[in-house]
Amino acid sequence: MLIYMKHNARRFLLLCLLWLLANAGLLVAQDGTLRRIRVPVLMYHYVDSLPPNADPLRIGLTVRPETFRVQLDWLRDAGYNTISFDQLHAALTMGATLPPKPLILSFDDGYSGHFTTVLPLLLEAGYTATFFVISERAENGDLNHLSRGQVAAMTAAGMYMGSHSRSHRELVGRDRDLLVFELLGSRESLQAFTGVAPRVLAWPFGSYDALALQIAQEAGYQMAVSTRPGMLHSSSERLELARLRVNRDLSLAAFAALLRGDWLNEGA
Repeated sequence: MLIYMKHNARRFLLLCLLWLLANAGLLVAQDGTLRRIRVPVLMYHYVDSLPPNADPLRIGLTVRPETFRVQLDWLRDAGYNTISFDQLHAALTMGATLPPKPLILSFDDGYSGHFTTVLPLLLEAGYTATFFVISERAENGDLNHLSRGQVAAMTAAGMYMGSHSRSHRELVGRDRDLLVFELLGSRESLQAFTGVAPRVLAWPFGSYDALALQIAQEAGYQMAVSTRPGMLHSSSERLELARLRVNRDLSLAAFAALLRGDWLNEGA
């Protein structure tokens, strides 16, 4: 009897330890292996011409369509292969093989120009991308953002949809109910649009806290991206992935330097 109780006690302590490790992010992969993988994730916003009287923020976030085309041509000539976040997740958690020079193209906010301008250029280049959609704006028919039909059409064309929350509000310091509304609500809406529940999230304003991370995981997200600069991703931080911001006045030489990443000092 005493031996049985000691065995159960050890088992209980082991289960507690496993729970603590999991919640500390140390049980990082489905096969138990801690992995770090270098994959550039480019972050775009507008790819469009500037409207009259554009403010400095809009100017800084806007890449000219002709510049974007040149960047895609350069990426193709340099041998980059676009992958999905699902592929990156499989590589981090299970050691799945990625193609040579893997790259993720991501577009925030779900602007209408992503359908009219970006999609044709991606299809022409033979590339895929992930578009982070503010679901409420699609539902409300905001003409500056993707419609429900456009989101569905882009998915059918081979693009990936991710959540950028329901309304793009700051998520730091929020209560559980609001976080569930923003994160799970957006996921359910996008699933209704496309038939596929997104597994990746872009944090609004790149901001989150411990409760937001917890609710994102509970809502079914496997990965999430921030605005933190970097390209080295860890299986222990799959909800805090880094990206590389592509700004308006980036020369082709600067674009190449951005992708080299030697300025990041991230180590191996």
